[in-house]
Amino acid sequence: MLSKLKQKFQREEHKRLLSNFISLSILQGANYILPLITFPYLIRVLGVEKYGLLAFANATIAYFNILTDYGFNLTATREVSIYRDDKEKLIEIFSSVMTIKFILTILSLILLTILVFNFEKFRKDAIIYYLTFGIVIGQILFPQWFFQGMERMKYITFLNITAKIIFTIAIFVFIHKESDYWKVPLISSLGFIIAGILALYIIFKDFKIKFKIQRLSTLIWYLKDGWHLFLSSFAGSFYRNFNTLVLGFLTNNLFVGYYSIAERVIKIIQSLQTIVGNTLFPFFSKKISENKYYFYETTKKYIKVIFISYLFASILTFIGSKYIIYLIEGAYDKHSILDLQIMSIVILVGGFNYYFGVLGLITMGYKKEFSKAIIITGVSNILLSFFLVYLYKDIGASLSLVISEVVLLVILLNYFRNFYKDES
Repeated sequence: MLSKLKQKFQREEHKRLLSNFISLSILQGANYILPLITFPYLIRVLGVEKYGLLAFANATIAYFNILTDYGFNLTATREVSIYRDDKEKLIEIFSSVMTIKFILTILSLILLTILVFNFEKFRKDAIIYYLTFGIVIGQILFPQWFFQGMERMKYITFLNITAKIIFTIAIFVFIHKESDYWKVPLISSLGFIIAGILALYIIFKDFKIKFKIQRLSTLIWYLKDGWHLFLSSFAGSFYRNFNTLVLGFLTNNLFVGYYSIAERVIKIIQSLQTIVGNTLFPFFSKKISENKYYFYETTKKYIKVIFISYLFASILTFIGSKYIIYLIEGAYDKHSILDLQIMSIVILVGGFNYYFGVLGLITMGYKKEFSKAIIITGVSNILLSFFLVYLYKDIGASLSLVISEVVLLVILLNYFRNFYKDES
């Protein structure tokens, strides 16, 4: 009897995992295809320089996204996955996280205003930064962490694809000349906000979750729980976006454009790993809580497949970089081609960083160690980027990104080596 129940549970568990994988595959397929349609169009219509301005604005606003996320996409996901059958606990988690996010959004808006009114570089394009900030509002409204924790990825898929299709259509309808560049962040922000409102409606209606004001002590607990991941997320975002900011300050929007085009290609390719990562994170969290060696056993079994997959994608990108840039810009731009060739290494190294960092250390409960690794990497990147960007502009920014990812991988592997040495 117990054996049959166990088999039934495992079948349902694997069925849910497969369903989530398919949902995220569809989502990431859309994330992969739709940017391939709009990305080259925007480059050709707006030009590399205006695209560089939008990329600089996005890099700036990314810090506010990290601040308002506060690591909840991982910590809250884990909490929801553990207490998914406890309605009152889910209400507490949802209400606490949304309250903290709202407070952090107000703080972010104040910080952005201070930035815009005190620096000429931001003040002259103030409208672009405020329109881009709409993405932050949309992301706090969209509780992706809740759906992931409940392992109901179909909701994330439906809402995101709907928003992205509307965004894609709107780009072709409203963007026709270089002076339309300000409409891009407006359209993008509206898409995020609409998706967020629909997501909240689904949570209230289908999951019967309601918002309840929480005690201050409860909010403080969630703030403390997310602190180390917030530090690591902020530091990670800081060093990944810092190169764009340094380029913007030390050079001009044209060089920002060269670098951002190549970086965007890498991000599109890397988004494919999110299919597996977002599916496995709650699954790994639960398995590791039952068997602390689960990640080690899984890694030992599949490490060759993981390595070959990342290596193949990295080599393919390097070889095809010239043709990829031509498809995007309509020209063999030597700056963007060289940037992409250098960054192709990030697909391999960054892939392992995601695997050992997010799926490894975090699911095993080593948030503090992961945070330290990211902070060390961030500091090294800051020092490198100023020096290399000053000497080599966009090429220097690309080199700085690669070196930083290698530093992070060395630190993460050292953590795992020490951990399993101590346990054995």
